[in-house]
Amino acid sequence: MAKTPPSTPTDAETASEQPTVGKGRPTPTRREKEEARKRPLVTNDRAEARRKARAEAQAQRERARAGMARGDEKFLPMRDRGPQKKFVRDYVDARFSFGELLIPLMFVVIILTFIPDISVQYIGIVALWAFFIVAAADAVLLGFQVTRKLRQKFGEDRAEKVRWYAAMRALQLRMMRLPKPQVKRGQYPE
Repeated sequence: MAKTPPSTPTDAETASEQPTVGKGRPTPTRREKEEARKRPLVTNDRAEARRKARAEAQAQRERARAGMARGDEKFLPMRDRGPQKKFVRDYVDARFSFGELLIPLMFVVIILTFIPDISVQYIGIVALWAFFIVAAADAVLLGFQVTRKLRQKFGEDRAEKVRWYAAMRALQLRMMRLPKPQVKRGQYPE
């Protein structure tokens, strides 16, 4: 077999073997940099931009909804923020309240009003009002209990006024409360 003579390096090969000084290319001019950064303020495809903005807003709303359901402080409205409000939520969620049964009882009374017998309707309405009075008394009692517990935990002068907040949470069905209950029944906060 015949040996091939070594080839002579071309100018390009010699240039690649030599170390480059600096970055190896000219510095772009200001005009070139500005041209590279230019983007239109409004896209040409407005329908696509609208779809993208709508999808982004929907994703942000979904993150906020999930965060609020979890009880994440960042996503809670101002009325639900703070350690005292969290304590109240946990205390209300740990106990059974008569107010939780108020909405189902109202539904039963509405069904009873369709029965033509006036005595059944009358009994349903009286039972509803009696239960409403019991639920209101339970909410007032809850307000006093929560206020006393807050004063014990956070101090006499630092306790917020949370009676109405506690009562409104206690009157909701447990599964419909927002933020969702973080404790089980009977698991009172310390």
